[in-house]
Amino acid sequence: MRKLASIQKIREIRPIKGADMIELAIVNNWQAVVSKAEGHRVGDLVVYCEIDSFLPEVPEFEFLRKGCYKQLPDGTAGFRLRTIRLRGELSQGLIIPLAAAEKIAARNGIQLSLEVGTDVTDSLGIIKWDPPLPANLAGVALGLFPSFIQKTDEDRCQGLTDNWHELKLHTYYVTEKLDGSSTTYFINDGVFGVCSRNLNLAETPDSTQWRIARELDLETRMRKLGRNFALQGELIGPGVQGNSYRLNKQEVRFFNVFDIQEHRKASLSEFLEVIEELNKTGQKLLTVPLFKINYKLPDSIEELLKEAEGHSTLCESAEMEGLVLRTLDSRVSFKAISNRFLLKGGE
Repeated sequence: MRKLASIQKIREIRPIKGADMIELAIVNNWQAVVSKAEGHRVGDLVVYCEIDSFLPEVPEFEFLRKGCYKQLPDGTAGFRLRTIRLRGELSQGLIIPLAAAEKIAARNGIQLSLEVGTDVTDSLGIIKWDPPLPANLAGVALGLFPSFIQKTDEDRCQGLTDNWHELKLHTYYVTEKLDGSSTTYFINDGVFGVCSRNLNLAETPDSTQWRIARELDLETRMRKLGRNFALQGELIGPGVQGNSYRLNKQEVRFFNVFDIQEHRKASLSEFLEVIEELNKTGQKLLTVPLFKINYKLPDSIEELLKEAEGHSTLCESAEMEGLVLRTLDSRVSFKAISNRFLLKGGE
């Protein structure tokens, strides 16, 4: 799972042309605009919060109120971090001086560990920002997302700087990351279930995920395989994220099979075999666009991020959200999100 907030070291400080009060601080392969008054130096330990972080409403973050204040459906207030441009420079996430982070943690009764890479998300009361869902996608909860299935929330490539050399030793397959709503269907010990990103959903007449399950006759088809597994995909179409792919109806594009018995993601060949087996009966199940197999990483993360930009395979007028890279055995996976997509208001 992603570390939304972690202890990191400032790798580089860059000036911003024509700016007297701000500069760029580089952490891993993320860059964020910071105030010169904070006195950041190369080698300093800081807390870095990634984009998608939803920061609590505490005094240390009040300066974010004008541009970042949001409320969750349950009324929880806070500050959402997203990609922006300041003085022409890309700024992603937030760099917090250690003193401020330690003060927040202390109020939560926690003393921060200052080892580089330490996850401090929970210590600072930070959660992941998920856009509020329409009622037909939010559904009625039976409970939380099942613990016997692994959620799909890969790290972003910018946080993998220290491991890039090792990651380059692997061979990957590459799929398009679709801008939709995460959906999971599972069979476990005879029970068929349907999940959104965070919830196990009850079957109700207005539940989109359940309607699609019945239209595709997924329960019957999955039971025939005689195993405990989950199908994970992205729900796209009208009423979902603005329907950027201009589809006429909602559909789920599958990208993963999770083996519940062995608690692991299926390899690419296993995934394709399961889809092929399920497609022997009923309406054809669709997968996310598969770009490349036996792909080798470029020399730099910057090059990969450039590859992640472009138009979607599903719709020429839609900006591609990015790429998901998985090793052929699916043991290693991460994503590269297009900065062009983010700057146009995605995620």
